[in-house]
Amino acid sequence: MFRNNYDNDSVTFSPQGRIFQVEYAAEAVKQGSVVVGIASKTHVVLVAIKRNAEELSSYQKKLFAIDEHVGIAIAGLTSDARVLSNFMKMQCLGHRLTYARDMPVRGLVDMLASKAQTNTQHYGKRPYGVGLLVAGVDEAGPHLFEFQPSGLTEEMQAFAIGARSQMARTYLEKNLDVFPDCGREELIRHGLRALKESLVQDKELTVDNTSVAVVGVGKAADGSHKPEQFKVYDGHDVNAWIESVGDDKEAAGAEEGEGMDVDKS
Repeated sequence: MFRNNYDNDSVTFSPQGRIFQVEYAAEAVKQGSVVVGIASKTHVVLVAIKRNAEELSSYQKKLFAIDEHVGIAIAGLTSDARVLSNFMKMQCLGHRLTYARDMPVRGLVDMLASKAQTNTQHYGKRPYGVGLLVAGVDEAGPHLFEFQPSGLTEEMQAFAIGARSQMARTYLEKNLDVFPDCGREELIRHGLRALKESLVQDKELTVDNTSVAVVGVGKAADGSHKPEQFKVYDGHDVNAWIESVGDDKEAAGAEEGEGMDVDKS
């Protein structure tokens, strides 16, 4: 038996019960650049590393606004991500026109999962080769969901997908207990620190390759809760956050150096 006897379409199971087309789509997610999402009691933050194919090309967009209250981060095939993002935009628009309010994030993610799973059940279709982190806020509060090409979705406190994402997930696991009580700015810095863990040694976070998006619950002037719209920050808008994370590293290095001097004495 050869493996390629069972990977011609997404409705043929191998003798082991595997669908190779779904596994190939999951591999495409692992080839994408890393994105990180973290949720607290009041906000959800998405941070991403952007790639450029060559020096003369622009950096590829990784964060997309779906509606005022929800957005996504992608890892994998951008063309498939645009198909799914357009579907999500239409669902949010239809819900707003029908009910005159924001669509619940869980309902949106469930519709997305159903659409993706359909492609694993019909001959002639293929799974979407993209993974998503869906960040949004509704009446129940902030939410962060992970979407996989198989149609599986899970709500997360913090997660990372893409190339070398295991390094970022290790950082997130170590600091999981502090995320729920973090404010907006501290949550962004945690996301950037997790992103830095996934970088290869000769790479650094810069204003060109880093994107940040935030959505959450803020406070109005009268003290009432007011939804904070999903907003993407690129370019020089992220410079202050990147510098603050760099200062943390320098401070840690200085403390380590002082400790070595004490030991020598």
